[in-house]
Amino acid sequence: MRSPGATVRKRLVLLMGGFFLLFLCVCVRLVDLQIVRQKELTARGVKQWTRSGVVSARRGDIVDTNGKLLAQSVTSFILTARPRDVKNVNALAGVLARELGLSEETIIKKLSGSKAASVTLARQISREDADRLRAIRQSAENPDSDALIGITFDEDVSRWYPMGTLLAQVLGLCNVDGEGQSGLELKYNDELSGKPGRIVTEVDARARTLPDGVTLYVPAEQGHTLRLTIDRDVQAAVERAVRECAQVNDAVSVQAIAMDVNTGAVLAMAMYPTYDPANPPRDDLDKLNELMRLTVLGDVYEPGSTFKMLTASAAIDCGATSPQEGFYCSGKITVDGSTVRCWGAPHGTETMARALENSCNPVFTQLALRLGSERFYQYLHAFGLGSRTGIDLYGEASGILIGQNRVKNVDLARIGFGQSVAVTPIQMITAACAVVNGGRLMKPYLVEAIEDSDGNVLEQTSPKVVSTPISAETSATMRKLLYGVVENGGGKNAKVNGYAIGGKTGTAQIYRNGKIESNLHIGSFVGFAPADNPRVALLVTVNEAKVKPDYGGTTAAPFAAQIFEEILPLLGVPKTEGGAEAKQTTMPDVTGMNVRDAKAILREAGIDAVTDGENPIVTGQLPPAGTTVQEGFCAMLYVTGESAPQAQDYARVPDVIGLDMRRCAQEIRLSGFEMNAQGEGLAAGQSPAGGSYAPTGAQVRVTFEMP
Repeated sequence: MRSPGATVRKRLVLLMGGFFLLFLCVCVRLVDLQIVRQKELTARGVKQWTRSGVVSARRGDIVDTNGKLLAQSVTSFILTARPRDVKNVNALAGVLARELGLSEETIIKKLSGSKAASVTLARQISREDADRLRAIRQSAENPDSDALIGITFDEDVSRWYPMGTLLAQVLGLCNVDGEGQSGLELKYNDELSGKPGRIVTEVDARARTLPDGVTLYVPAEQGHTLRLTIDRDVQAAVERAVRECAQVNDAVSVQAIAMDVNTGAVLAMAMYPTYDPANPPRDDLDKLNELMRLTVLGDVYEPGSTFKMLTASAAIDCGATSPQEGFYCSGKITVDGSTVRCWGAPHGTETMARALENSCNPVFTQLALRLGSERFYQYLHAFGLGSRTGIDLYGEASGILIGQNRVKNVDLARIGFGQSVAVTPIQMITAACAVVNGGRLMKPYLVEAIEDSDGNVLEQTSPKVVSTPISAETSATMRKLLYGVVENGGGKNAKVNGYAIGGKTGTAQIYRNGKIESNLHIGSFVGFAPADNPRVALLVTVNEAKVKPDYGGTTAAPFAAQIFEEILPLLGVPKTEGGAEAKQTTMPDVTGMNVRDAKAILREAGIDAVTDGENPIVTGQLPPAGTTVQEGFCAMLYVTGESAPQAQDYARVPDVIGLDMRRCAQEIRLSGFEMNAQGEGLAAGQSPAGGSYAPTGAQVRVTFEMP
C-alpha cells in the first residue's frame, strides 16, 4: 500500500510534466510565429492595415530621326470601387454606363457579392472623364453624387500616337497593361517598358485611407526612348502616295520602302490598307491581326523583271557578259523542251544594255544559263536571297529559293528573269541597294539610337556590311544601265523633272493554290536617285490592280516618281538635270533673221528650235525674247509669213511618249491642252509632236499601245 506522500509526489510530477509540455508547445508555437513564419505573418499584418498599389512606369517615347514625336505615354486613370462602401450597385452601374460607356451588366457582376477590399472596373480613363466624375461625386446638388460613393481613381499610363495612322504597322500596338503587342512596341518592349514603382498607404478595418496615415512612395523609372531612322515628313509623303496609288489603281494593297542606299537605314516604310492605333478594331481580332501585319517583311512575291538587275549584276561581275554584247530576241527561247516567251513583240538584234531597257526575257534566260547554278547561287546568296535580312522587327520571312541541288535548267532560266523565285519587299530593296552602292549588302535597320529620359545615348546603331556580292566597278556599270532603263526603257514613268533616276520595273504573276491567277499581277518598281551618286533607294509594289494595263511601269512607276519628287528635297538632295545642276538661259530675239542664223544663235544660248514650215525667214518666235528658260529648252520659230502669234495664246506641247494614260492626261492638262486618247497601254505616238507649240486649249491626239 502506497503512502499518501508517494501519491502526492506522483501527481506533482505529472502536473509539472504537463506544465512543461504546455510550455514546450507554447515555445514551439512562438518560434513558429516569430521566427519560422515571421515574414509571412508580417506581410499579412501589413496587408490588413495598408493598401499597396503599383505605380506604372511611363513607357519610353518613340521619335523620328529629328526628335519629332511618334508614340508617347500619357497619364490616364484606373477606376476602382470598394464594394463595402458602394451604396447602390445598380445606381453606380447606371451612372458609369452613361458617363463612360461601360457595360452596366459587367459592373453589376463585378461588384455584387464581392468580398474583395477593392475591384477594378475600368482602365485608361482619361483625365477629363476622371475629373468629371469627381465633380459629380463632390456635388451635393447632383442626384448622382451618392451613387458614386465608394469609387476611386488611381493614376495609370496609356499609349498615345499623335500622328494617327502614320507608321501604324511599324510602330505597333500596346495592350491595356502597356505591353507591346506588335511592331517596334513588341520588338523593343524591354527597353521601352521602364521599371514600375510602389505606393503604400495606411487604411482602417474597412480599407479606408487614414487621414493621418503614413504613405510610402517608390517612384517608377521611365522607359528608354527609341530614335528611328525615319523622317516623319518623308514618311507622310510616302504614305500619301501609297494611299493614292491604291485608290487610282483600285489595288488590293500597296507597299513602299525608302532606304538610305549606303547605310541600310529605313527612311520610310508604308503599307496600305492601314489602321489607327489609337482606335484599333479590337472587337474584330481577325481584321486587326491582318491590318497589323508587316507585309513588307512577311509577304513573299515573285519579283518579275526587277530581278533582272541582280542577274545582270552577276553576269557582268563574273565576265559572263558585257553591256555591249549583242543578242537576238525572236520573241521566245526553248529550254529543256519548255518555251520561255518574251513579254511582247520580238526585240530582234539588241545589246545586253538594250535588253535590260527592253526587259527582254530570252536574254536574261541565256545569262542565267551561262552563269550556271553554282555560280548564280553564289551571287544570289550574297545578295541575301533565301535568308532574312535581320531587320529589327519580328515577323520577317526568308523568301523562297529552290535548293541548288534541286534546281533544273528551266528553273534557273526562269529565275534569271524573276520567276520561280520569291522575295520579300525588304529583301528586294536591300539587294537593289547593293547593286548600286558600290556592291555592299547592308543590314537594314529602323532604330538609330536608344536614349535615356535625359537624351543620353545608351546604344547607337552602326551600319553593318553583310556581304559584297559585286565589285565597285560592276556597281558603277549597273548605275549607268539602270539610268538608261528610266531614260529610254520601260521605266520612263518614273522620270522626275530635275533629278536623274535609275531603276527597273517588274510585273509578276500571282499564284494561289498552285495555280496562276489569270489577269492578276503584282506590279513593282525599284529605283534610286541620284543615278550617278545614289543616296535613296525606293521600292513600290502594287498588288492586284484592277486597272488595265496593270504592269509595273503603269501602276507602280508613276507613284515612285511622285514619291521621289516629294522626298528628295526633304532629304536634302539637290535638284539636278541629268545628274548636273540645271542651268538657265535667256531667250534671244531672232525675229526677222534667217532660220539658219537664228538656230545658230539659239544653239549658242543652249536652246533647241523647231520651225512650222520651210520658209527661210523667222516671222515670229515662242517664247518671246527675254524669257528665262532652262538650257536644252526647245523654242518654236514661225516662218510661214503670217503675223507672229501672241505668246499668251500658245503653249509648248509636252513630250508624253512612253507615259501611261494617267500621266499623259496630267502632263497635257497642266500644259493647257486637252487629250484625245486612242488605244490602251503606253503612249506610242502624239500629234502635235512634243516640243512644238500649239494654241492653248487645243487637242493633243495620243496613240496608246500595249507594251
